[in-house]
Amino acid sequence: MEYADLDAALQAARRGDEWAITCIFRAVHPKLLHYVRRHAPDVAEDLVAETWLAAAKGFATFEGDVDELRAWLFVIARRRIADHYRNRARRPRLIALTDQAPMAAAADDQAIEALPTDQAIEALVRDLSADQAEVVLLRVVADLSVEQVAKIMGRSPGSVRVLQHRALRHLAKIWERGAVTQ
Repeated sequence: MEYADLDAALQAARRGDEWAITCIFRAVHPKLLHYVRRHAPDVAEDLVAETWLAAAKGFATFEGDVDELRAWLFVIARRRIADHYRNRARRPRLIALTDQAPMAAAADDQAIEALPTDQAIEALVRDLSADQAEVVLLRVVADLSVEQVAKIMGRSPGSVRVLQHRALRHLAKIWERGAVTQ
């Protein structure tokens, strides 16, 4: 869907038009879900649903364009993820009796392309620091601008650029060695 169409949909969504909310949902939901799955795979669908519910409450008063709306949704999702882990830390932990078998190595880009999207994303950011992975997810998967990512992460745009540069340089080294795993 084109940005002009999304701008029109955003204006209609503010008035409560259901078709417009559906258009925005279809355009943003997949990227939002991929982002949340990276952080909380076991409850991603629930957290994304909570994100949309929270957004629905503030939709009528939201002021901004489509890019700001996307950034706003990712801020809400990030807060839902933090709430999830904060609540989980308060509950007793259950220990699994068996772990999944280690995943086989993928030596080339065709192997990564053959993976489901969530596994491919996990394979690419697994060896990055938490901040580097966050920047890559928000910049590449969520397709947000440097300024939007800086605002979400509470960092300067320069620090986001540095994190992204280091992350991509690190991924390039791993890719050259053929050490990307699925």
